[in-house]
Amino acid sequence: MSRSDTAMVPPTRDGVGPSCVGLPAGNWPTLLDFLVQRFPAQSAATWHTRMAQGLVCNEQGQAMGPEQPYRGHQRIYYYRALAAELPIPFQARVLYRDDDLLVADKPHFLPVVPSGRYLQETLLVRLKRELGLDELSPIHRIDRDTAGLVMFSLRPATRDAYHALFRNRQVDKTYEAVAPWRSDLQLPLTRSSRIVQGSHFLQQCEEAGEANAVTHIKLLRRLDAFWAHYQLAPVSGHRHQLRVHMAALGVPIAGDGIYPDLTPQSDTTSALPLQLLARAIRFTDPLSGQPRVFESQCTLAMVDAGSVHVGQAADGTDQRDTAQ
Repeated sequence: MSRSDTAMVPPTRDGVGPSCVGLPAGNWPTLLDFLVQRFPAQSAATWHTRMAQGLVCNEQGQAMGPEQPYRGHQRIYYYRALAAELPIPFQARVLYRDDDLLVADKPHFLPVVPSGRYLQETLLVRLKRELGLDELSPIHRIDRDTAGLVMFSLRPATRDAYHALFRNRQVDKTYEAVAPWRSDLQLPLTRSSRIVQGSHFLQQCEEAGEANAVTHIKLLRRLDAFWAHYQLAPVSGHRHQLRVHMAALGVPIAGDGIYPDLTPQSDTTSALPLQLLARAIRFTDPLSGQPRVFESQCTLAMVDAGSVHVGQAADGTDQRDTAQ
């Protein structure tokens, strides 16, 4: 695909970067006709509105209107928008920032990056918008349901050096979780298994075969007759690894709506958060060679409450948002 020497990526708008699509050779009368066919989930009216608002641009950053004739062999950029995005009433903290690295403490329920019905209400977009950091990019991710540490790169020139730490398993990650107590579970232990996509797209599962996921598990303390506070240290970084391993051991993490059973999604203001926290990250900085240690300031509601009731302290006060 040929590109103009003056091609550029349009800047972010309100913290949201543009998506890119290549235009193949074709006989669509207008660019609008192509977009409607290329993205059938979006109506013609939606694309017409976006184009009328200047949210579709060419490689020079010029707005492309609804009547724009179609021309192949180029790229266009468009900005996503959600008509009705529910606010997430929990805030992240920035724990550290230098010229290359930013470390944030994410609350439960807040997605790291835009996906599906979440756009503005994501950690990445919030940080871009609030801090004016257009080139911010996550180095790794944690689940929307999980609270704790997320690392971001500020500069493309040094981004791969930090990505390589995770690719080469040179980052020590420590999580904490609340899950049922089992007297017959010999701890500490190491769970090693093969995790693959499950029958439902939201779930992973274990199957026979060479292990691709390893987690070290130890008991921190019993909370009461039923619940316990655990430390989890994943060696690998497979999707939902900690949740799958704990459920497979018969001690699914408290508040988990995916494992072992998939349950309807609850409203973020009334549900017990998944009792899983990305507590600490340790690594040697690839740029300075200095050791780095970051620790989350978040807490788990059931640990704070002594697990007297799920999501509620002994005095009856609501503990759902303590992991902010």
